[in-house]
Amino acid sequence: MTSKLAVHILFIDPLEKLSLKKDSSLQLALSLQERGYEVYLLFEKDFYFDNSDKPMLKVYSFKGSFLEDGCYLKDFFVLKESWQSLDSSSVLHMRIDPPFDSRYLRYLWMLKALQDSFGVIVLNDPQGVAGHNEKMICYQLQNSAQTYVGSSIDGFLKFFRLLKRDKDFEGLILKPLDLYQGIGVEKIDKDKEEPEVLRIFQEKLVAYSGPVVAQPFLKEVYSGELRSIFFNGKHLGTIIKKPPQGEFLANIARGAKFEKVDLDEKVLKECERMSHEFSQKGVPWIAFDILGDTIQEANLTCPGLLVEVSKAHEKNLAFDLIEELESYLSS
Repeated sequence: MTSKLAVHILFIDPLEKLSLKKDSSLQLALSLQERGYEVYLLFEKDFYFDNSDKPMLKVYSFKGSFLEDGCYLKDFFVLKESWQSLDSSSVLHMRIDPPFDSRYLRYLWMLKALQDSFGVIVLNDPQGVAGHNEKMICYQLQNSAQTYVGSSIDGFLKFFRLLKRDKDFEGLILKPLDLYQGIGVEKIDKDKEEPEVLRIFQEKLVAYSGPVVAQPFLKEVYSGELRSIFFNGKHLGTIIKKPPQGEFLANIARGAKFEKVDLDEKVLKECERMSHEFSQKGVPWIAFDILGDTIQEANLTCPGLLVEVSKAHEKNLAFDLIEELESYLSS
């Protein structure tokens, strides 16, 4: 059991890489601080594992404030450094952004070692994150969109030819398995001939150094994609992200607009089921990307958009998350 007086350390990217005004990790850090917790930041340059003594890490105190809406950050400043010991009352939040590459995997291994050797609580759990690709876990759902993942040219052509037989075929989407924010996603027009489609697929194989994801283009994206945030099975809030006119990527970082929306009851139940399932694996914080009635991705590594979802719901949902976190840690 972990008390409310537990020390929280957020392992984050350098501040210069973050959008300070709307960063979910900084929103959580400030909100934890407002709730009376001892909270620090940990940066990559200071992270290490040493089995020769009781673990200590160089961390940083901070201060900041919210705008009047209580969601977006007004300011944020790193203060002084100090050395913080780690033990079973330490909660270390893994908030490094993807891509999920070898660098990311090394950090997960190191975090697991801290967890196993010294009882440090790591959220989301490194083994839970490492063992589940955010896209693949959704492609296995019963109502998943038709999906090909692989490097096989024969397998891809078989999949593409099958899609072409559908009278509603609107084109093809090719994307990487382990990037984020729409990076590397390409739409292929339905009228492109097979040799040209195959050439693009082969280029992606080289660019991604391995398996490519292929799916039919779903025109529902023009109406918007949902981002729904859950913690330990509890639905915190959902927004719909609508791409700019003439675009198909519903990424806020690329200009998509957003607003509050309710989840369809059937989709809500499926998200709750998955959230409960992953909480049992040490992964309580999860953000779903939903298109139509299909869950496209379950963000486990560094779930984001908490600020935007908070703004749409007109309340700082980080406080709701903290309440669920307290319940989760005390169970």
